[in-house]
Amino acid sequence: MRHDEHTEQHHTQHTHDHQHGTARVSWSTAAQATLHCLTGCAIGEILGMVIGTALGWGNVPTMVLAIALAFVFGYSLTLRGVLRAGVGFRTAFRVALAADTLSIAVMELIDNGVIALWPSAMDAHLDDVLFWGTLAVSLALAFVVTTPVNRWMIGRGKGHAVVHQYHH
Repeated sequence: MRHDEHTEQHHTQHTHDHQHGTARVSWSTAAQATLHCLTGCAIGEILGMVIGTALGWGNVPTMVLAIALAFVFGYSLTLRGVLRAGVGFRTAFRVALAADTLSIAVMELIDNGVIALWPSAMDAHLDDVLFWGTLAVSLALAFVVTTPVNRWMIGRGKGHAVVHQYHH
């Protein structure tokens, strides 16, 4: 197939996909978006757990802080990239909310669900292998569950597809 025929076929397929509200999205693209989101979530989760544990807080306030910080850091990473593209703060903030809210929410649900249900994990301390092992397993599972969610969202022009409009 000649290059111009391939380009025309790709354009036709791309147009057809968008007319039906979907686009083909690779698993690699979805995994990269999920990894980006996971980075912010992991930073917030770990920081929240370290702060809550260091201050001697109970499980519930520590978990609430960890979840709040996961959203803050998740949004912040996206916000930073969009602001670099020269977009105003208000628009960049809206893009970050649109891009990351569902992804972070699913990730936090899985991550904290695993930690809450894992026997003795909620009582593990920072110097305990159980604390770090459970956290690693919960984040890995959150990544596996959230990647198809991000693939679905990007395929519909939502989630990280919105962010990519600003990465030119």
